[in-house]
Amino acid sequence: MRAPITAKGALRLRAELEELKSVKRPAVINAIAEARAHGDLKENAEYHAAREQQGFIEGRIKQLEAELSHAQIIDTSTLNAGSKVVFGANVELADTETDEEKRYQIVGDLEADIKLGLIAISSPVARALIGKNEGDTVVIEAPGGTREYEIVGVSYEG
Repeated sequence: MRAPITAKGALRLRAELEELKSVKRPAVINAIAEARAHGDLKENAEYHAAREQQGFIEGRIKQLEAELSHAQIIDTSTLNAGSKVVFGANVELADTETDEEKRYQIVGDLEADIKLGLIAISSPVARALIGKNEGDTVVIEAPGGTREYEIVGVSYEG
């Protein structure tokens, strides 16, 4: 099965891939060449740090290329599931005890970033929300204990 990803998430990941290939990869190659010029590689911390960074960059490039080539890109602005929560939905939740509101978009695993309010479809929160409707109450098992939220709004803008 192809992993779903939002069109916006695919754009963001392609931009990261381009940055890695056109900026970061050449920079680390230059850093390795510079560190090599300093002589003895056994005790050359700059060389070892640059090689480690190169390994990370190459690994991330391979991961992004593989994931993007196998992803099913979904334009969430064309989804119209009404008030039902499905992949790509923007969901507004209100804590039933504190009235604190949270807003999440349910996205593919590769593009998830909690700091941006993007939660993975495989996460416990997303799994609790999928298939529910605006107005429903959901119980979510969180690390801090069980929380109950009301689904205040569901939208599908990009």
